[in-house]
Amino acid sequence: MTRQTLPDATMLARMIDQGRGVVPADLVVKGVALLDVITGVSTETDIAICGDRIVGTYGSYAGVVEIDGRGLHAVPGFIDTHLHVESSLVTPLEFDRCVLPHGVTTAICDPHEIANVLGAEGIAYFQRCADATIMDLRVQLSSCVPATAFETAGAALDAEDLVALSGHPSGIGLAEFMNYPGVIHKEPGALAKLAAFAGGHIDGHAPLLSGLDLNGYIAAGIRTEHEATSLPEAREKLAKGMTILIREGSVSKDLHALIPLIDAQTSAFLAFCTDDRNPLDIAEEGHLDFMIRTALRHGAPLHHVYRVASWSAANAFGLKDRGLIAPGLRADIVLLEDLAECRVASVISAGRPVNEALFATRTPVAPVGLDSVKARAVEAADFRVLSNETMTPVIGVVPGRIITPRVMMPLAVEGGEKLIDLDQDAIKVAVVARHGRNDNIGRAFVHGFGLKRGAIASSVGHDSHNITVVGADDADMACAVNRLIALKGGFVVVEGGEVKAELALPVAGLMSTLPYEKVHDALLPLRAAAKALGCTLPEPFLQVAFLPLPVIPHLKLTDMGLFDVDRFELIGT
Repeated sequence: MTRQTLPDATMLARMIDQGRGVVPADLVVKGVALLDVITGVSTETDIAICGDRIVGTYGSYAGVVEIDGRGLHAVPGFIDTHLHVESSLVTPLEFDRCVLPHGVTTAICDPHEIANVLGAEGIAYFQRCADATIMDLRVQLSSCVPATAFETAGAALDAEDLVALSGHPSGIGLAEFMNYPGVIHKEPGALAKLAAFAGGHIDGHAPLLSGLDLNGYIAAGIRTEHEATSLPEAREKLAKGMTILIREGSVSKDLHALIPLIDAQTSAFLAFCTDDRNPLDIAEEGHLDFMIRTALRHGAPLHHVYRVASWSAANAFGLKDRGLIAPGLRADIVLLEDLAECRVASVISAGRPVNEALFATRTPVAPVGLDSVKARAVEAADFRVLSNETMTPVIGVVPGRIITPRVMMPLAVEGGEKLIDLDQDAIKVAVVARHGRNDNIGRAFVHGFGLKRGAIASSVGHDSHNITVVGADDADMACAVNRLIALKGGFVVVEGGEVKAELALPVAGLMSTLPYEKVHDALLPLRAAAKALGCTLPEPFLQVAFLPLPVIPHLKLTDMGLFDVDRFELIGT
């Protein structure tokens, strides 16, 4: 990729001459309607580009290469301020191909999914990919590997490890500090990481945290928050100086709740992010273009929405070289057929028109972590839940949310074993350790999937990425887990001992080596197979992936057992 560098004297001379119109510009977009995201004024003009920089606006230019912009609107390239590339299920180079045509010219990623599997090797792989992508892929340094001490991850990164990775030009700072209890209770490892990156950018992650505890968390130097899910929560965090990253992923859908935040008073302190979005949703709905379109349809003021998607995002992360279409800034431009519908016609990334020929110029990056699934084979008996207590804490799943309530249900007990209750939609969930460090299996019950038979399994299980399986039959759960081990990671649907659909994700057990189009096509039969089991969730696999995330309230399951996030401790089933 072309990450903008300071121009030398020769380049400055070229930029000045092309900006003044003394010589033809390298590239000119002719007669386009430029939206000023600061004032809201739209003006027909030429846009002149020299190398990777804009050098001229509000004038007439000749170019060595010219693009006809008549009938189109020009807006600054979109910036996704927080995402996990791994959740797209494809490698960073395929993510580049998938998302850049939607106008996302800068993506700020946290590679903590692969870091929890492979440690520093995983982050270094993302940094190598960032050197190759056409979009500007920014790689934050994962702050919580592992996220907590109550799960088994594949790696651990301390402050010294992160500092050693900090010199790469794709870096901005420290990624989401998920262990908010560790911050407010001054856990030494957390303080060491915060101190090592003090004065730089540190992303936040503090769902439902408020009051004086929130003050303490922010006082540690944490500046952004993407976990606000309601207006009162977001407004408190805004009032305390945080930039709110409004999120709309494949599971966590907070956009509709937070659209009222977008106005003239607050748009400078907001940004958009997707966090976790899979190829199905990207193909069917879009990416940040979908968020922009949705916000506009619900009445948010037009130029403030585009400001949130560009300038405000750039400003929040210290990216002073982008976010506006203005001379001297990076030439990241989205050309739209329709402003109100955010219908993308074409994209310019660092002065280069985006097309398949441009993607073909990238240097390939070899995948890593192809043998990361090291779990032992399991049997149906491994999923028995032994107990004599009928009242049971059950993980509640709510579509579109990763916050899982604690639901108390009476479940039948036979011979000291607690049983599934399909009438109450209480099926089993298990987390099987897969990093070769132990043979742990955590067991519990979950409500909200609707399964009547079979099992669904995934090696994507935030954040330690052990194997998570939900099922209405112990034997099918074992079959699904063992098939995942053979695939070296992925998604599997099993019914009656037969694999109904699957997708291999061999890159750290998280990503496919296939093009994103083929991954999209493979997800369709998986979704259909899950629905055939009775699953009522629109996005079952990502919902499965969040069941073992012990930093999101309220009740989760790790390989060590059922976890009460509010009390931050393991509890019995």
